[in-house]
Amino acid sequence: MKISFCLLTLNAAFEAPGFLDALAAQSLSGIDRLLVDSSSDDGTPEIFAAAGFRVHRIPRKDFNHGGTRRLAVGLCPEAEVIVFMTQDAVLASPEALGNLVAPFSDSLVGAAFGRQLPRPGAGPIEAHARLFNYPPVSRVKSKADIPALGIKTAFISNSFAAYRHDVLKRVGGFPQKTIIGEDTYAVGKMLLAGWKVAYCAEAEVFHSHGYSFAQEWKRYFDTGVFHARNVWMREAFGGAEGEGLRFLKSEIRYVAHRCPWLIPSVLARVLFRYLGFQAGLVEKYLPKKIKRWMSAQKLFWD
Repeated sequence: MKISFCLLTLNAAFEAPGFLDALAAQSLSGIDRLLVDSSSDDGTPEIFAAAGFRVHRIPRKDFNHGGTRRLAVGLCPEAEVIVFMTQDAVLASPEALGNLVAPFSDSLVGAAFGRQLPRPGAGPIEAHARLFNYPPVSRVKSKADIPALGIKTAFISNSFAAYRHDVLKRVGGFPQKTIIGEDTYAVGKMLLAGWKVAYCAEAEVFHSHGYSFAQEWKRYFDTGVFHARNVWMREAFGGAEGEGLRFLKSEIRYVAHRCPWLIPSVLARVLFRYLGFQAGLVEKYLPKKIKRWMSAQKLFWD
């Protein structure tokens, strides 16, 4: 199986040593490595070129979550499976990559994604988000799971995910321009076309973020924009509100047992997330200047 490993970067020199050390330790070897860099000015392309990556540079203003990954796929024409990671994720074990691509032995699996663990030193709110979304048990999801799982059926993350190249092409690939959610978009198309997506709990990376209240708003605003612009997903998989309520209940239980003094912070975050998401859903009625201000993806609005 021919595998290409694709990494999208912007000023990743700080993360590079840990990232490359973990990559070099992988038991899965001999894979093609591609770096698509958004005009870093800290030496990132040179660092990764020295580690054996093919380097493709793009203007910073041209980066888009969907279009840039679409470009990366086109730069790997011979790959059967394409693995995507982000620069802030670190492979957690030497078997991580091998475990991620193992599900492709099933010819109906079109995509696979791994388990994301809280980074060392993560706070309880940050840690819960990873433990909720990435349980310790693997499973394979299909269209038949939509009635039970709803929007969660199409859940995936390009911080550590792999795609069968020909299946990705059959469903149209990543969208050319999307604010976020290019991974969910592609997997949604796969599921509706009869393919399966595998969650591999044995394929682990360290990857989490501690968000401020403003960052919570911006993230959920962008999520709302994605759903507003992809009505077909809400029609096929249902809305995200039900999953949000389940997350909230789990988060309150988790924090109450470990650090109850953070419950006010949890409740405040809920308000920021909810209002940000609702604002994103009605973004077509908002001036572009306001949307750019509320969004984490500033370049999307330029």
